[in-house]
Amino acid sequence: MKNFASVAALLLLLCFPVAFSGHDYGQALSKSLLFFEAQRSGVLPRNQRVTWRSHSGLNDGKSSGVNLVGGYYDAGDNVKFGLPMAFTVTMMAWSVIEYGNQLAANGELGHSIDAIKWGTDYFIKAHPEPNVLYGEVGDGNTDHYCWQRPEEMTTDRKAYRIDPSNPGSDLAGETAAAMAAASIVFRRSNPAYSRLLLTHAYQLFDFADKYRGKYDSSITVARKYYGSVSGYNDELLWAAAWLYQASNNQFYLDYLGRNGDFMGGTGWSMTEFGWDVKYAGVQTLVAKFLMQGKAGRHTAVFQKFQQKADFFMCSLLGKGSRNIQKTPGGLIFRQRWNNMQFVTSASFLTTVYSDYLTSSRSNLRCSAGNVAPSQLLSFAKSQVDYILGDNPRATSYMVGYGNNFPQRVHHRGSSIVSYKVDRSFVTCRGGYATWFSRKGSDPNLLTGAIVGGPDAYDNFADRRDNYEQTEPATYNNAPLLGVLARLSSGHSGYSQLLPVVPAPVVVRRPMPIRKPRVTSPVRASGPVAIVQKMTGSWVSKGRTYYRYSTTVINKSPRALKSLNLSIKNLYGPIWGLSRSGNSFGLPSWMHSLQSGKSLEFVYIHSTTPANVAVSGYTLA
Repeated sequence: MKNFASVAALLLLLCFPVAFSGHDYGQALSKSLLFFEAQRSGVLPRNQRVTWRSHSGLNDGKSSGVNLVGGYYDAGDNVKFGLPMAFTVTMMAWSVIEYGNQLAANGELGHSIDAIKWGTDYFIKAHPEPNVLYGEVGDGNTDHYCWQRPEEMTTDRKAYRIDPSNPGSDLAGETAAAMAAASIVFRRSNPAYSRLLLTHAYQLFDFADKYRGKYDSSITVARKYYGSVSGYNDELLWAAAWLYQASNNQFYLDYLGRNGDFMGGTGWSMTEFGWDVKYAGVQTLVAKFLMQGKAGRHTAVFQKFQQKADFFMCSLLGKGSRNIQKTPGGLIFRQRWNNMQFVTSASFLTTVYSDYLTSSRSNLRCSAGNVAPSQLLSFAKSQVDYILGDNPRATSYMVGYGNNFPQRVHHRGSSIVSYKVDRSFVTCRGGYATWFSRKGSDPNLLTGAIVGGPDAYDNFADRRDNYEQTEPATYNNAPLLGVLARLSSGHSGYSQLLPVVPAPVVVRRPMPIRKPRVTSPVRASGPVAIVQKMTGSWVSKGRTYYRYSTTVINKSPRALKSLNLSIKNLYGPIWGLSRSGNSFGLPSWMHSLQSGKSLEFVYIHSTTPANVAVSGYTLA
């Protein structure tokens, strides 16, 4: 029996050569960020690391009287499609918001922020008026007729826009979400830029909400490539969620509460998340707000959002009432063409949801029973490991990672000799004859690109003409940034529900707002004010437990370098502060609390509020 077990183990190792080897998630993270530099359009910066690329698209927008130089090419072509580009930026920003510390620990926070800003700088240009947004440069039909390097493309570069007469609520909504999410990223490092992004986000949301319509009915050339199948209600909810997170403006929370049922946020049970269908992302974000105790009078509606978020997570684990298909090797499978986009986006949602549930000390509720949050993170890890080579083919679907990865990627820039090496003009059709049809490996390594991936049976053909499987896309890579950063830091828990929050803002629109009941008065000690409120209660085993949210506000014109809090009569767990003996201070990742800013911490126990007081502080 012992010999049989040894033989079985040996056979498994032979069948899955890398199945038991660990992966260098930090290295994969660094490579994945390089792909965004390969996709840049416009004037490349001096610190450009993908050196086989050069400037391109330098006249974009000129014929329309607007400067649209910059942004990203979406995939293996030379078109700038606004909808998937905006989703890419939103997901990169979400990765930084949730896992910025882990990105920094890997030395990649700066590169991540640069990648986001390359997109938001372009969106600022593409939004020259409050109700005008340019959503595409180039035309997929004419572009796909040619196989040329972006540096010398001869295809039509017409710019297409939406406006009140030609609306596009999905495009404007997603771009609003991207700008709002990015504004959070830049809040501390570049406050003026952050405010500018938030202003654009406000305007874009108003435009999307007031002038409703599908963008591919206005920009019809996009329909064949990035048609809006789900419509625009999901993007309106998605944008509202991000604007609430970015601004703390009650209007957007109320928008989610009032429209959750009508717009499908509480009705759609999803098994996919991506550049077109945002419902699962909305449901995940709103569930976070609920766990943070921010739902208020919308609690009943937000609980329905969370039920749908649970449905999505359970379907991925195979523990729901309707589960997602998987390949024999364990990869979730949605469609033949670029299936990997759904793998990376689902992996991101399971990663953050695992941390949300862990932070709130909750389990995932599935039809098959309760599931520990750690199983969601394990699922995300299994999908990432598959991508990096733990699969029946022992193939890495990230270009440049491992020893066996795609060599003939469906990508114009990587498949043609670099413009810096050989400036001989590549003609529109000549590119197909000379470079597309080559059987050899690409002359330029598209490091970090996540290609479309295998079919439903784990089969994969490394051919340049096999665009369904070998074409990469920016929205394949964007969700992976956060997942790789999280996995590279190990399995320790994170308090994802307690970010630094800005000082309260003035509501932009007059409307009735129910103020939360303050359970203890505002207390001030010099420049520090403390506000406590009860945000939730429940009964367990005959005892009533209360969740208290406490906000610490720096009212000084100077930053707080250190803070010591005394917390007495505390009889339960606390999140959001560092602890040393009986003293509490700023969380370990926060070096200071800036003037006018606030931080929030939460504790749970079964009695009246704890006694929180300032015992000491140091000003910068």
